[in-house]
Amino acid sequence: MPAVQPPARLTDRKRDAIVQAAIGEFREHGFNGTSMDRVAAAADVSKRTVYNHFPSKEELFEAILLLMWERSQSPDELAYAPARPLRDQLMDLLAQKMRLLNDASFIDLSRVAMADLMHMPERARGITAKLSAKEEGLPRWLRAAQQDGRLRATMDVPYAAQQLQGMVKAFAFWPQLAMGQPPLSAAQQQQVLGDAVDMFLGFYNAPTQEAKAPAKKAAIGRTGKAAAAPVATAARPASRRAPAR
Repeated sequence: MPAVQPPARLTDRKRDAIVQAAIGEFREHGFNGTSMDRVAAAADVSKRTVYNHFPSKEELFEAILLLMWERSQSPDELAYAPARPLRDQLMDLLAQKMRLLNDASFIDLSRVAMADLMHMPERARGITAKLSAKEEGLPRWLRAAQQDGRLRATMDVPYAAQQLQGMVKAFAFWPQLAMGQPPLSAAQQQQVLGDAVDMFLGFYNAPTQEAKAPAKKAAIGRTGKAAAAPVATAARPASRRAPAR
C-alpha cells in the first residue's frame, strides 16, 4: 500500500494509531480473538479513546476495510477519454484494483472477514454494500464508453463490470485468500489484466461499420431475377460404338 502522510491533528494521529494497531491485531488474532482492550494497548491510547473513534469492534473492522480500499485508489479518478484506445484505459482502471488485491494486509483482513462474516450474513451484506457503493469508477467508465458507441448498446453495465473484475479476482484474489498462494508478480499481474481486458473487449466491443453493412446483393438481370453464375462443365468424351464382331 502506498505511503500515507501522517495526520497533523492529535485526534487524527490517535485515530491513525488505533487503525494501524487494529490492523496488526486482526491479522494476528482474527476478529473474535481481537478485543478493544488489545487494540487500545497496542495503540498506546486509552480504551475510552478507542470507543470515541469507533463505537464497536465491528465498526472498527469495517472502517479498516474501507480505508484500505480508499488508499488503493488513484487520487485522480480515471475518466473516460474518447480519443484513447479502450484497452489502454481499461488497463489503467484495473491496475488500481490490482494494487488493492496485491496488498498482503488486505488479503489477510479479507480472510479474517470471510471467517467471521460467514457466521454473520447480515454484517457481510452491510460491508459488501458499502464497498460496492464505492466501486463506481469502472461502471461509470463503461457507461460512458457505451454511450459513445464504442461498447455494445445491449451491454448490462453492472453485470459487465462484475464480470470483468471477476476474471481478475479469479487469479489475483481468490487463490491467495482461500489457498494461501503468493501474490502475483508484476509480470503475472500484467498478463492477467491484459488477458481479461482482451477477452472482455472481444465480446463487448461495438460492431464495426463494416460488420453492420448489408451483404451485397446479386446482380439483377432484365428479367428481374438474379443472374445465375456460369457453371463450368467438364467436356464429356465422345461416345464410342462397340466394335462389330
